Amino acid sequence: MSDDHTHVQEFFGSRAADWDRRFPDDGPAYAAAVAELGLRPGDRVLDAGCGTGRALTPLRAAVGPSGLVLGADLTPAMLQAAVRAGRDRDGRLLLADVAALPLRSRSLDAVFAAGLIAHLPDPAGNLRELARVVRPGGALALFHPIGRAALAARQGRQLTPGDLRAEPNLRPLLAGSGWNTTAYIDEDARFLALAVRAG
Repeated sequence: MSDDHTHVQEFFGSRAADWDRRFPDDGPAYAAAVAELGLRPGDRVLDAGCGTGRALTPLRAAVGPSGLVLGADLTPAMLQAAVRAGRDRDGRLLLADVAALPLRSRSLDAVFAAGLIAHLPDPAGNLRELARVVRPGGALALFHPIGRAALAARQGRQLTPGDLRAEPNLRPLLAGSGWNTTAYIDEDARFLALAVRAG
């Protein structure tokens, strides 16, 4: 296991048990971001870096009983917390790295990724892997329930021009990874970048 993986598992593993209690009011923001994906009944969607599975319920509601919802995370404790919360009823949970997903190419209609981008050791390569598993024209939502400035303030740091989520950095990163950005929103109440997989 790489140092990056170990760091991510240690960081999230130690916080998994009370993660949902720390952020109890995020549900509506997750539901709104899922709605922006434009999913239809029967669609196949992955929650990449699903954590405790907070997006699985709105994803299931969007694709209905005939759809497929997968939640993949690198941290076993986060997946265990998702099971304790009963969210495994809304999607199949996978212990998996987004750098090498155990999924067929072009097998999904969309990917939802909440808070993931900042934790990717190889953002361009990892976004290419997400593109690999999505059909051409399929969607990607990079989401955070608060915007970049609010998140920086919460973490006691300053925003910098090198922030990966800043629009001038994110758009070319997505384009170089097989995605065409269709929307970019960075407000105090949310961060959302939407993209479609290039043909």
